[in-house]
Amino acid sequence: MSESATSSPAPASAAGSAAVTGKQPNKIVVRFKSIGNAPILKKSVYKISSTQRFQALIMFLRKELGYKVSEPLFVYVNSAFSPAPDETVYNLVRCFGLDSQLTINYATTPAWG
Repeated sequence: MSESATSSPAPASAAGSAAVTGKQPNKIVVRFKSIGNAPILKKSVYKISSTQRFQALIMFLRKELGYKVSEPLFVYVNSAFSPAPDETVYNLVRCFGLDSQLTINYATTPAWG
């Protein structure tokens, strides 16, 4: 009986060439966009380790904005949803990234579901 090699297809919204080769990239490009009256960052594009959790991205954003933990900050992926804080950045860009980038929208009041 012969063995046949099966391979799963790469996800349609995969992040760049890393998804084609099946390897996880070391860094992910994250683009921050403010919503409503949220302050605009001086630099809106950053690279973050792909193994970081979404919570680390939120803490980084709070630090850049000078926000305390007690101040409200609502963070969304692609203007659509707020992922769980323990989700990895790599999983988010693999599933919801566009052009190997993850777009993060942030606001001081709830904006989307």
